[in-house]
Order: sequence, then C-alpha cells, then structure tokens
Amino acid sequence: MSAPLFFSHPSSLEHDTGSHPEAIARIAAVLAELEERGWLGYERVESPAVARDVLELVHPPRYIESIERFGREGGGHLDADTVVSSGSLRAALHACGGAVEMVSRLLDGGAAVAFSAHRPPGHHALPERAMGFCLFNSVAVAAAFAVRALGLQRVLILDWDVHHGNGTNDVFAGSDEVLFVSIHQSPLYPGTGPASDVGSGAGRGYTVNLPVPPGTGDDVYLSLLRHVVEPLARIWQPQLVLVSAGFDAHRADPLASCAVTEEGFAGMATLVGDACASLGVPLGCVLEGGYHLGALARSVAATMTALAEQRASTAPDVPILPLAQAARERLTRYWPDL
Repeated sequence: MSAPLFFSHPSSLEHDTGSHPEAIARIAAVLAELEERGWLGYERVESPAVARDVLELVHPPRYIESIERFGREGGGHLDADTVVSSGSLRAALHACGGAVEMVSRLLDGGAAVAFSAHRPPGHHALPERAMGFCLFNSVAVAAAFAVRALGLQRVLILDWDVHHGNGTNDVFAGSDEVLFVSIHQSPLYPGTGPASDVGSGAGRGYTVNLPVPPGTGDDVYLSLLRHVVEPLARIWQPQLVLVSAGFDAHRADPLASCAVTEEGFAGMATLVGDACASLGVPLGCVLEGGYHLGALARSVAATMTALAEQRASTAPDVPILPLAQAARERLTRYWPDL
C-alpha cells in the first residue's frame, strides 16, 4: 500500500480575510507544524482546481458566477461572518479540487488514507448560499463526485467539527447514497442539527445528528465514535469514508465550549481508521474549522499520525456513555441492527 497522501495548495494563503478567526495564519500554522515533523510520512500532493462540471454537482452556475463576480469587484463581506477577497475564488476552487482529487486517488486503490488541508472551510456552504466562513462545500462536492461520477452507492461522511455541518446535511438530506453523521455542540452556530433531523424522503434515517452539550470532552466523543458511528459503518458497509475534520471542539478553541484534546482527536482518528481498515474502505479527511492556532496545528498532526498507523485492530475499550446509549436507542428505528 502506498504512503498516505497530503493535499494542499498555496492559494489557501491568498484567501485574505484580514482580522478574522478564519485567517491565513490557520493554514500557515498547520503547514509549519507538519514541516517540523517531516510531514509524518505523508506524500505531498499539490491540489488541482476543481473542474467546473464537478463543482456544479452541488453548486449551480448562477451561484458560482456570483462568487466570481463578487471577488472580481473587490470582495468584502457576503454576510457578517463570511469574507471574500480577490484570491478567495482561487483558494476555494483548489480546496474543492483537493477533496475531489483525494477521492480519485483513494479509489484508485493506492493510498488507503489521505488528508486534504485547505481554506476556506466548506461544510456550512449551502448550494446557493455562502455562510459560516464557507464558500463552496468541499466535502459535499467530493462525495457527490464519488456517487455521481464514479458510481459509488454508499459514502459515509463523518463531521466532527464543533459546529453542525448544515450545508452537507442539507445537500444529502434526501439521499440514501450518502450517510451523514455529525457530532456537534448544541446550542451553537448555526443552530441546526437537532437529533430529530434524520433526513427526508428516501434519505430518512441517513442523516444522523449527534448534538452534545457545552463542556463535552474526549470521553463522550470517543463513546459516540465507538458505539454509534463505528457500528453504523459496519452495518452499512460504506465504499468510502470522508471526515469533515474540524478541530474547534478543542478545549482551547475560542469559538466554542467543548473540551476535546489532541489525544482525543487522535483517539477518534484511531477508531475511524481502524474501522475503515477492517472494512477495507479508504478514508479521507477534509480540513474544516479550528481557530486556536497551536491547538489546530497539534490536533491535525495528532490526527494524521493516528491515521498513518491505521490498522484493523481490536477496538480499544471505550465505555458506552448515556449520550451514546440514547443515540443507539433513538436510531434503532432506522437501523434495527444497531
């Protein structure tokens, strides 16, 4: 098996948001940390820009054109949170392109694991609306590409960013080809993702929202991974697993109130990675949030280290805590074998 892959592009440094939490310093901190650690054995790949027809699998032409036009005219605030500069479009196109190229490489059968690290993040972006620092929904575009261009029938997206991935949730709400699982703090921006949101139509039961209260730490996250996410994967047998890997659930993050540590993120990556290895399924991570520079950089490195050690091992002993038990009971309506 080939070395794990790391996707990035210099255009992430061109998305100039000024004095903003989602700043150039985020990606600079991640790259500096990884360089200091010798890239952790990952093969570095420069991400291409996404093809227009692939981007249009999620975002209609009129929306893409509006982002192009806004940047060309000097940019500014699309809303109170989301900034566009002259370099933002290029950065966002390469962010999507990195996620799509990652999926292509993983499904070619070479590397089993990959990490795509770009900005802006993507999981809040709706098909026709930028929000929450996000312009295009990279993980959604990558999953749509896997299903509609490559013919996959079962893609699992795990979103562990502290904020609910409302954009990804909504893109696939009616689909039974993408199982979307989100662990997120509630209450918190964007105010979506209640446990009662389980998708619609053919996709009912394929949206799994796992809200957690402020203060939630490693123990609960690991319990949800071990006793909810992992069993769902074993039942559903996905052909590809993607992680919306935000690191703003870290206890040091200034934009939320969870208490996950670097060791917690490494443990989560181990659980997901080992499940994928035992199922023979490729695993790709797409960087989302994380706004304390040191915590972000260390957590990305811890996650990538754990993923590189992916093995089909016996899962560590993680107790089933009340939130995980309640989720299992709630989900048996849709997943009776859980």
